[in-house]
Amino acid sequence: MTEIRDDIVLARLRAGLQDESLLSNGRVLPERHLAERLGLGRARLRRLLDVLEGEGAIFRRQGQGTFAAPPPASGIETLVRQVTPHNLMEVRMEIEPALAALAAQRATAEELGVLERLMQATLSPGEVRAYETADDIFHFKIAELAHNPLFLTIHQSIRSVRRHAQWTERRRETLSSERIAQLGQQHEALFDHIAGRRPAEAAAEMERHLLSVSSTMLRVRRHEAGAAE
Repeated sequence: MTEIRDDIVLARLRAGLQDESLLSNGRVLPERHLAERLGLGRARLRRLLDVLEGEGAIFRRQGQGTFAAPPPASGIETLVRQVTPHNLMEVRMEIEPALAALAAQRATAEELGVLERLMQATLSPGEVRAYETADDIFHFKIAELAHNPLFLTIHQSIRSVRRHAQWTERRRETLSSERIAQLGQQHEALFDHIAGRRPAEAAAEMERHLLSVSSTMLRVRRHEAGAAE
């Protein structure tokens, strides 16, 4: 029997992550089940998952499982070239506190369990790219828990700009282990308000978190502008 090529298996994995057929409660199926479904050996499956992790499509957390990053919005290339860090944070400050408040009102108990696991994955991810993926998934899940498809579409555009803008790459230099720990603590406080069904507090906590993110991002931008002069 001819072995299926890696690129074909990777395409199936990406499709299964996007349509969530390979997910259960926000996590990728366990390796044993995934290998059986795809007809692969465990060693080969791990090698292909390494490829997806390198692309930022999944995030692994020891003891918690593997999480899938949501796909980027389509048609985003032109927008990415036009948006500045200030533009991005201006929109996030308007949208994401409202999403946090709605999530506190509308999330089910099961959804809050998923959100808690995603929050915990941001607390000590180990390295910068792993943190960025965990952070991306956590914020996306809050947007999902608002249960408003229009808000979710707007949020998908926001996160696509975050992932693809060149200045986002340079922002990684500011993410020290101490800074990642601080941001993780903010995520923990945010989750506590959402799980506690406190919409106003959740919105305020999200605003504080975004102000912290914004100050770092804009500081990087000012530094680049000064270096270019």
